[in-house]
Amino acid sequence: MLELGMTFSMEQLVIDNDIASMTKKVMQGIPVTEETLAVEAIKKVGIGNNFLGHKTTMANIDLPSDPMMINRDMIGDWINAGSKDLAIAAHEKVVSIMKTHVVPPIDADIVKDLKAIVERGDKEFKSQL
Repeated sequence: MLELGMTFSMEQLVIDNDIASMTKKVMQGIPVTEETLAVEAIKKVGIGNNFLGHKTTMANIDLPSDPMMINRDMIGDWINAGSKDLAIAAHEKVVSIMKTHVVPPIDADIVKDLKAIVERGDKEFKSQL
């Protein structure tokens, strides 16, 4: 939100949702196993060499956060896929959501309960006038 909520970016909401989801996933903890430690892969790659492109790293990269919008492709793959920056990807996601999202109907019992709460509140408010 900008200007104390007077201006709002749906794209920023999509990006913020991605960040919040990644944070939530990190808070669940990161699994420490033989596979995630990747000791054998580290030995194979060797000290001082590039471990980031190794298949073990790529297989485990989403364990701590698993972003939906933030692109973690290698730079060459990202360029070959069109070099979309985060703002463009977020805009495309907003457009997709606006076209395809279906709001599930609220259960009738919940609607009934909500109406009862509003009626009680209205009654209390009117009694104070």
